[in-house]
Amino acid sequence: MPPRELRLTPTFFHLLLCLAEGPKHGYGMMLEIEERTDGALRLGPSSLYYSLSRLEAAGLIEETEAPDPAGEAREERRRYYRLTPAGRARLREEVGALAHVVAHARARGLLAPER
Repeated sequence: MPPRELRLTPTFFHLLLCLAEGPKHGYGMMLEIEERTDGALRLGPSSLYYSLSRLEAAGLIEETEAPDPAGEAREERRRYYRLTPAGRARLREEVGALAHVVAHARARGLLAPER
């Protein structure tokens, strides 16, 4: 029997979304998610690293080398992650599904029209 596909919780979705722009370390993702959600979603270190390990086990993300941006010191002890091709595809599917739901809600007058 093939393994069950990982259900994307809001935490998993936001972590994948963070990595859409490129590799990041866990703490940076934790801060980005808190800022993006205006504090509605806050991850502690244990839930963050549990979620990252689940995404990695599902083949959606992988650990990678730290980026080497010009003028920035690398933090060797931090673990960096990036999307795998499967993770990028899964994120696109999820964003598409959410866009479809939002379009239906907007058509029914539940959301303000797009500007």
